[in-house]
Amino acid sequence: MRLSTIILALALLTIVARSTTAQNTCPAPTSSNEVVFITNFGEISLELYPDKAPITVENFLSYVDVGFFNGTVFHRIIPGFVIQGGGYDEAGQEKQTRESITNEADNGLLNERGTLSMARTSDVNSATSQFFINLEHNKFLDHGTRDFGYAVFAKVTDGMDVVDEIAKVSTNERDEPTKPVVIELACRK
Repeated sequence: MRLSTIILALALLTIVARSTTAQNTCPAPTSSNEVVFITNFGEISLELYPDKAPITVENFLSYVDVGFFNGTVFHRIIPGFVIQGGGYDEAGQEKQTRESITNEADNGLLNERGTLSMARTSDVNSATSQFFINLEHNKFLDHGTRDFGYAVFAKVTDGMDVVDEIAKVSTNERDEPTKPVVIELACRK
């Protein structure tokens, strides 16, 4: 009787372990231009624009496909402006990125509420992995308004309520959230 109880317990542990592992991995990448972020606040679904921002979309999907965004955080939250992520892990360590890409901000897309753009430094062509989700129409980030602009390459199609909840998280004086906002998994749909 005792041996059968142990065997049953081991079988249950194996099932639980397998289901947990399955939940933490993406299916094999497809040619889809849709991505989902599974965060500790909920899911955010994205539609990418490869016809308008081919370099940026290819770059972003290359990070998605290798699991780069898994375990990264939204490290900058500014209510009424943006939530920014894609560059730091939960320990606050900056992740090693690929080479920077050409800025495609002149693609005609606007930094409207719910769109994703590439974050960059003052160097127009310095974007790598970091992105932000616009919480409002940030016209001054559009191409030509104050400088070359920030390249819009996607939009939130479902989960803007999740984005809005993330935007409510309290932050410190550097706009960093006081509790982690984690992208647990990023997958093509």
